[in-house]
Amino acid sequence: MIPAEFDYVAPQSLDEALQALREGGEDAKLLAGGHSLIPLMKLRLAAPALLVDLRRVPGLSDISRDNGTIRLGAMVRHHAVATAGLGLPSLAASTIADQQVRNAGTIGGTLAHGDPASDMPAILLVHEGSVVVRGQNGEREIAAADLFEDYLTTSIAEDEIVTEVRLPALEGYGFGYHKFNRRQEDWAMVAVSAAVKKGADGSAEDVRIGLTHMSSVPLRATASEDALRGKPLTEENIAAAAELASEGTEPPADLNASADYKRHLARVLTRRALADASQ
Repeated sequence: MIPAEFDYVAPQSLDEALQALREGGEDAKLLAGGHSLIPLMKLRLAAPALLVDLRRVPGLSDISRDNGTIRLGAMVRHHAVATAGLGLPSLAASTIADQQVRNAGTIGGTLAHGDPASDMPAILLVHEGSVVVRGQNGEREIAAADLFEDYLTTSIAEDEIVTEVRLPALEGYGFGYHKFNRRQEDWAMVAVSAAVKKGADGSAEDVRIGLTHMSSVPLRATASEDALRGKPLTEENIAAAAELASEGTEPPADLNASADYKRHLARVLTRRALADASQ
């Protein structure tokens, strides 16, 4: 289908983008990579009167490390994340759709969209990271635990723009990422991200597990984390912890899988991700 008629601007500074967003009001939408918004517009499920394109705003495409923190500009493309050697974020980004999508999609856009089936929201939770946003009232930092409120709903205000994503580097951790979908280009039926820090005695000093598409928001598998933390990283302990991965989840049934099947997938993928992260 053809989208409804709309106006378009491509500001050349963050202040200009904020002004355009403010003047457009509730009928204005930000355009980053566009792989979520444009399909919705084509289906006329979204009909913004104004698109504010961020591609010309300087300073939003940088990747850096600073005192153990990975800093990603909001307009950093998935391909750049996938090839940057960033551990878990790179593992997840390399599985997103196909190369064409990874060349255009942005990390800030996918986090602001808040789709629980997308890869990066759960990665942000596992890292216990944050996003930095700028609005008419200045700049603020939103922790991952406070960002995702409901399906496609985040705590980012309508007049705010994501400028940066901050991720503790999790140095000394092992990582695992497993995703199940029908085709490479599809959203995940379920995906599991794991980060494990092994102690000197071989036990799990810290365990973090993120669940994708297991609720209306990304989740941490806290029951599995608690079951494995402090214990030897044996195959038996990993399997026992993985069996708890679906506790407290409410996966949406859809054309691809029932809720029970997604719970089964979460347990299987958690075991695989933990095994990889524990090596």
